[in-house]
Amino acid sequence: MERKETVPMRFIVLSPFWTIVLDFFAWFVIHMSISYSVTQFNPGVFDSRGWLFRARKWEKNGKIYETLFKVKSWKDWLPDAAPWFKGGFSKRKLVSLDADYLKRFIIETCRGEVAHWIIFLCSPIFFFWNEAWVGGLMIGVGAFFNLPCLMAQRYNRFRCETLLKKSQYRFTGRPHEGKRFSDKGELSQ
Repeated sequence: MERKETVPMRFIVLSPFWTIVLDFFAWFVIHMSISYSVTQFNPGVFDSRGWLFRARKWEKNGKIYETLFKVKSWKDWLPDAAPWFKGGFSKRKLVSLDADYLKRFIIETCRGEVAHWIIFLCSPIFFFWNEAWVGGLMIGVGAFFNLPCLMAQRYNRFRCETLLKKSQYRFTGRPHEGKRFSDKGELSQ
């Protein structure tokens, strides 16, 4: 029986030392370049009612992140790179309950979510210079560092939308009139 030789997935072969250096450098460049690029997008691109950002039933308006994932206990440990860039908006904590501020915060959580999805989706490029098992490990690294950020963005957005809905009700004496919220406080299309 003839044995077939397998072709490695990687296109660049480096020593283990330089491979590790390249892995660290690539993650740094990916994170910084995508984070910066997304901060430059027009805010009008981000609509929390859009397909990517709208609430899913299973998220229970963000409650799943609080109960199952305990996001409140660890989200303050996550880095917020947006303020490092000109025009970046800090999402570290709410500094106002003003409706315009809450709307901007919601847009910025959408911006952060896009950045972390793009960063995570870049993970397969590590197969170009790593052995297959290390490429798989890099996908795991991408998930480990970006999924918590995605959860925090969604959790904070749902909280801000609830606060915005409450503030609009408080000031007008009636519920928000748009199609943005259902009677249960969930986003609707």
